[in-house]
Amino acid sequence: MPVDEYDLAIIGAGAGGLTAANFAVQLGAKVALIEKNRIGGDCTWIGCVPSKSLLKAAKIAHDVRRAGRFGICATAPQTDMQRVREYIRETIHDIYQSHTPEALRAKGIHVILGAGRFIDAHTIAAGDHRLHAKKILITTGARPKMPPIDGLETVPFVTYEGVFENDSLPQAMIVIGAGPLGLELAQAYRRLGAEVTVVAEQLLPNDEPDARKVIQEVLEREGLKFVWDTAKSARRDGGTIVVQTRSQEARGDLLLVASGRTPVVDGLDLENAGVKYSEKGVPVDNQLRTNLEHIYSAGDAAGGYQFSHLAGWQAFLAARNALIPGSSKGLTDLVPWVTFTDPEVAHVGLTEDQARQKFGNVTVDRSDMRHVDRAVCEDERDGFIKVVTQKDGTILGATLVGSRAGEMITEFILALDRRMKISDLATPIHAYPTYSSAVQQLAAKMTVARNLSGLSGDIVRWLSKVIR
Repeated sequence: MPVDEYDLAIIGAGAGGLTAANFAVQLGAKVALIEKNRIGGDCTWIGCVPSKSLLKAAKIAHDVRRAGRFGICATAPQTDMQRVREYIRETIHDIYQSHTPEALRAKGIHVILGAGRFIDAHTIAAGDHRLHAKKILITTGARPKMPPIDGLETVPFVTYEGVFENDSLPQAMIVIGAGPLGLELAQAYRRLGAEVTVVAEQLLPNDEPDARKVIQEVLEREGLKFVWDTAKSARRDGGTIVVQTRSQEARGDLLLVASGRTPVVDGLDLENAGVKYSEKGVPVDNQLRTNLEHIYSAGDAAGGYQFSHLAGWQAFLAARNALIPGSSKGLTDLVPWVTFTDPEVAHVGLTEDQARQKFGNVTVDRSDMRHVDRAVCEDERDGFIKVVTQKDGTILGATLVGSRAGEMITEFILALDRRMKISDLATPIHAYPTYSSAVQQLAAKMTVARNLSGLSGDIVRWLSKVIR
């Protein structure tokens, strides 16, 4: 079998692999992109794209039910899950067109469809191909993590890998897990008309307590039920699935297991290359290098935060470090995350508790969405903006809960990246009425409060009196 030579070989064509390949080929590098399943990875086929399409369908149903609030007469919505599934498939198809094998090959990327495995530290076998690469990047993503539930294998269940192919609305749905994915799909199915019970110890464990409180109140208001405990066993009772905790049970005809994801590192024969790894992923240094300097890892496979935007960012930097002199740091704590419930929950930087533990004396302020004019106009009043700053006004973190929180958080991402102070967000004019204008209003409130406190405040007030 002939061996092809490449400057960079990428194993995994999800968000990370695609970003790295597109960048590397622009540098003039000879690039091989290896994928054993479908180009686009989880995000395109079973993650971001189908989930947000489903959420849109569910939002439409929810808005129809609320139409009377706005003076619009409408009949109760009827969900046709086959048509919902077709809409999901259409959005996947439309987005996939930009990274089909043909589209990528037209850019000069050598696409190899097949499972990649290491022969040695520079040689990879994939399908009928064997290739030799100067540099290698591992971006193999993650898969659903199965919880230790007795009898789970004896009942029908789905994970995010299969739920978007569902073409019938269940009468009752059980969701194991109350992280972002579990809650997004639980709310979607409830809005589409199913009874939904969520089984979990805690809702959104990585978010602020006040954010969790708002989301729980909204979901309960919409009719979701919660069993606050760990699922211990599962069984069938006729045509019903029963999930048992220590003291309660949940019953339904559709079971979704959404209890996290685990990095995909098996099957790569990493031992043949001498690459160190564990079930937590392939550890990397600040430049995203593994224990071998010419082999890199990024995204879910590297064992950090599991976000498509982080995978793309890291993979870009890994390709940059592999192909251009010098290096860029590919590890950061400044990673935004968004839960696309309605309202959305967005966070970046330190939480209030984290900031107090690290800095002690910090300033925390918040503004409720019910005071935001655009939110009032659209009757989207659940949520808040919360900002944590140091004593000198330097922004440490922000949590937003609201209808457009995922969009609004970008302003804080930039502010944290550039080490801005809260006054820097108060100065630029924000368009009105927008959700983002609330950021300026809160920033102005915090800036004025800081400038008018203590001795400096006394001086400002005295000067004001002098010139009146």
